[in-house]
Amino acid sequence: MQQQSSLYASQYHKKGLVSLLMLLLVLTGFILVQRPDDTSRPNIILIIGDDISAEDIGCYGNAKIRTPNLDLMAKEGMRFTNFYLTTSSCSPSRSSILTGRYPHNTGAAELHTALPAHLDFFPELLKKSGYFTALLGKWHEGAATRRAYDTLLVDRKANGEGGEEQWINILRARPKNKPFFFWLAPYDAHREWSTKGFHNRHDPLTDVIVPPTLADTKETRQDLASYYNEISRIDYYLGQLMAELVRQGIADNTLILFMADNGRPFPGSKTRMYDTGMRTPFVLKWPKGIKSKGTVCESMVSSIDIAPTLLHLAGATPSATIQGVNFSRLINQPEAPFRTHVFSEHNWHDYSAYERAVRTKEYLYLINRRPELTNEGPIDANQSPSARALKAARADGHLSPIQKDIFLSPRPTEEFFDCNLDPIQQKNVIFLPRYAKEVAKLRRILKQWQTSTGDTFPKHLTADWYDRETGQALPSKDQRGEMPGKSSKADKINNKGPF
Repeated sequence: MQQQSSLYASQYHKKGLVSLLMLLLVLTGFILVQRPDDTSRPNIILIIGDDISAEDIGCYGNAKIRTPNLDLMAKEGMRFTNFYLTTSSCSPSRSSILTGRYPHNTGAAELHTALPAHLDFFPELLKKSGYFTALLGKWHEGAATRRAYDTLLVDRKANGEGGEEQWINILRARPKNKPFFFWLAPYDAHREWSTKGFHNRHDPLTDVIVPPTLADTKETRQDLASYYNEISRIDYYLGQLMAELVRQGIADNTLILFMADNGRPFPGSKTRMYDTGMRTPFVLKWPKGIKSKGTVCESMVSSIDIAPTLLHLAGATPSATIQGVNFSRLINQPEAPFRTHVFSEHNWHDYSAYERAVRTKEYLYLINRRPELTNEGPIDANQSPSARALKAARADGHLSPIQKDIFLSPRPTEEFFDCNLDPIQQKNVIFLPRYAKEVAKLRRILKQWQTSTGDTFPKHLTADWYDRETGQALPSKDQRGEMPGKSSKADKINNKGPF
């Protein structure tokens, strides 16, 4: 609390110095001129939920979860239905968003590895163009990213809170003579659950939807209810934030974006290459900038496209290091075509992995260079109550095919799904003759993407740090192998790859 008080006191002190300087300039006959575009450029608030799948938001079809403010955002703004992450792993996903680059091109493709200082971070470019920039909440993209923010307030998930409590404070304490960019990174809905005492709670028996990847048990339902509670807490504070924007008279020209960094923290979702891991909710609200309320955009978009889009909307200078593409025209032309392909990858996240995928609107094709390994998800997912329920059902022989998938070993080296016929990607149809042409095409395009962006398959990947069944630490814990892309110096490659 003392840190917070010092932070905001420092900001108010700076504001006082600015006021004094203005007075001195007037008294000496000078005129202080504000940049003419500072009042017209949009304020930008990017909210990144922690471990949330798109299907767990009301406006994406979940009739049980309580997300009235996100639903209102979609009703008054727009919602994307084909927005995909580059990886379903926390810090690599955030690093990808921050740089507009694929994980193997960031030099930080594995969990809890730091971004190199030579890359550009889009909030830093906003800052250089005159924006006040701040990050509140989760921050683990590396020390070099500190320079991107005027204010960095790192909260920990503790005392039953998720970090949203500071949102209103920063909105009130910001400099009022600049547009602002906020990277709001709550710890909700990351395990361990911490919403005890929060008023908006879900009943495990009646208020949850058990996805087909999980066993419908009492333990699973309680696990999901706790997860829902944390999503609802983000939604509650989003409502408070939107109300404060109205009170300050800046709601019309403030662009709010909501998304997540990866899929829900349950087996079959987080770290998976399927839509349950890679498809993110993506909702925008911007009264001044969005002409048609309630718009739904079905165009394919990648999370690396966020950086160039926000820089464009802010009138900031773009960076040559960004591999993403500006999608701002979709805001008022949602029917316009955009990407034909989105690409994603799965690298080490508690456990060794090497998977790559390409997604079109119709199909998903993926390769696995570690097929001998199972994929129960990261340690927080595979040691959860929901995972224990799956393991108990496995012992009793009561698992469905899609529930068995996490325990499968060896896994297929290639998978192909017809997403229109099989939206949850449970039936691998790669060997069916009628798909041979499409399989060959996507196999070629994925290889082209890997080659042009400098993706590599190191001989010595980072090994498992924990036992896949028990979660116990292994002797290899804290030892890193070679990062994908390191030998090709992929962090210096700016090729965008196929579009």
